[in-house]
Amino acid sequence: MAPPRLSKLELQIMEALWSSGGPLSVREIQEQFPRKGRPAYTTIQTTIGRLETKKAVARVRKIGNAHIYEAAVSRNAAQRRLVDDLLALFGGRSQPVMTHLIEAGKLSLEEVQQAEKLVRALAEKDPG
Repeated sequence: MAPPRLSKLELQIMEALWSSGGPLSVREIQEQFPRKGRPAYTTIQTTIGRLETKKAVARVRKIGNAHIYEAAVSRNAAQRRLVDDLLALFGGRSQPVMTHLIEAGKLSLEEVQQAEKLVRALAEKDPG
């Protein structure tokens, strides 16, 4: 099953869960946001409900009135989905994205060389 498509706020909530290393309550998730511009508790609660529907988070237990959640989707899977969605905007072509990353100074020579090694290794595995 493909990872769900996540909004910016959903990704920020997921980042709080991934970074924490363990399950968090809604209040603990909210406190992971910078004080300035921090979403309201109810906004976080509603968004977590959406993430639960998308099966991106799971409710693991309840302590008093507080529900405790953990990530059900890995950071890697979510990132792969974002990259796939980005490439879809370019008709599946990576060249415009790579060109932009290079021109913007966001891709170093070392990173290009690492990518080249990976491409070569994959080509050797599956020469077809």
